[in-house]
Amino acid sequence: MSPSGSGFVREDLPAQQSTSPVPRIADAYRAIEHAFDAPFGGALNPLKHLGALGFLLFWLLVTTGVVLYAILDTSAAGAYPSINDLAQVPWMLGTALRGLHRYAADGFVIVMFAHLAREWVLGRYKGFRAVPWLTGIPLIALAFVCGIGGFWLNWDQLGQFSAIATAEWLDALPFLASPLARNFLGDANLNRLFTLFVFVHLGVPLLMVFGLWFHIQRISRARVFPPRAMALATTATLLLLALVLPVRSQGPANLATVPQNLQLDWILLFIHPLTDATSPMAMWALLVAAFAALLALPLLPARAQPVAVVDPGNCSGCRRCFDDCPYSAVTMVPHTNGRRGVELAVVDADLCASCGICVGACPSSTPFRSTERLVTGIDMPQSPIHDLRERLLQGLAALPGPRRYVVFGCDHGARAASTAAPDVLHFSLVCAGMLPPSFIEYALRGGADGVLVSGCRAGGCEFRLGQRWTEQRLNGTREPHLRASVPRDRWHVAWADRGDEAALAAALDQLRARAGAPESNLPLESTP
Repeated sequence: MSPSGSGFVREDLPAQQSTSPVPRIADAYRAIEHAFDAPFGGALNPLKHLGALGFLLFWLLVTTGVVLYAILDTSAAGAYPSINDLAQVPWMLGTALRGLHRYAADGFVIVMFAHLAREWVLGRYKGFRAVPWLTGIPLIALAFVCGIGGFWLNWDQLGQFSAIATAEWLDALPFLASPLARNFLGDANLNRLFTLFVFVHLGVPLLMVFGLWFHIQRISRARVFPPRAMALATTATLLLLALVLPVRSQGPANLATVPQNLQLDWILLFIHPLTDATSPMAMWALLVAAFAALLALPLLPARAQPVAVVDPGNCSGCRRCFDDCPYSAVTMVPHTNGRRGVELAVVDADLCASCGICVGACPSSTPFRSTERLVTGIDMPQSPIHDLRERLLQGLAALPGPRRYVVFGCDHGARAASTAAPDVLHFSLVCAGMLPPSFIEYALRGGADGVLVSGCRAGGCEFRLGQRWTEQRLNGTREPHLRASVPRDRWHVAWADRGDEAALAAALDQLRARAGAPESNLPLESTP
């Protein structure tokens, strides 16, 4: 730790490494995401809940689809009239049901691509995130198979056009025994085709359920539903669309004629006009290349990440690291000491995000322990808790005074150096969740007049749960918690992303004003 004109800064602090393939695009995207924070708030920003919104729309599709299947005739002769007659159901209930199903399908595709684009822009497809990425890509194909197949069950002119166009597209593949388009030369095979249509439209969603389950298996506490207010607003918006812009059939299918002047659903059926504009084989080549490129992204070189290290002698088996890990990288096994009922944490190197949230959860990470070298139950080798304690004590002793403030920042949030001043000591952690709450009290007892904790905006934590767990620990609702005896006017939090440095500086000024004249600092207490 060495003094400088702008305060005392950790000299070995690594600069944040952008994982995005195109950092400028990532910065532009974050600017858009921040713009959405203004009207919606960070916790209800839809761009931060794209995965959860996708689950909501999927379950809306399943629910409305089950009802439609129960009340509609799925035979070739009865499909069109039974679906068309939904418009005659009193109070527009049939119209609402059909529209909600269609618009939920469109919304699902939009949200799915937005979620894919967001994860790519932010570089979230390598390392510990590779498995969610690889299990998510096949879901794109399943979604379109299911969505396109739904139009066939309407068996109106649009369904006829889509079914024949799909058959002709599949016929371009060289390994089919006989052309599928022959089935549409007359009405004789329609009932058999409708059995296939129903199987496709009902069977594929079952595959998607299993696919979605695999997709979130390596994500701890995955959100499968957005916040209630967002879910209600999304459902209400879809219902409003269904009533204001009702979905109508486009005339009964007739295999003796070619459908004309169709109103195409460009979100779900865009593949048909693209095939017409190019060729069936060109479209196959384009799709194969796109999926191959997406599946190959996790194979790109990635910087090796340090893995959390467990010290059996200090691990009590409390399971807090297990509960708090955002990516299920920690599991519990029988302790090596052989004591019955005692567990030991084990870290899966392939799943560890190197975020350090487990360190902040460990009860042995408290700096008040009297050991000469602070060894915790679980620690990050690139930034041990012992080093943080030593730097904190040395830095506070070196600050000239009369006032001293400590800022614990986050490598992915607003730059802690933006609060540079002669009375400020800066630290930047991999994630705010890495900070044990007891360090706030320790800094105050060590001579700090105030402590500022900073991390990513609400809902925007780089490691999903760091901001939430930190807030709960400081508010006393999650262990380990900050003791209630720590004066509330002596510490402050600021959730600020990169680009929010002005807000971080303002938070420090607010802390200065709140702290006022400091009380006499108590001596540091030690616990065994």
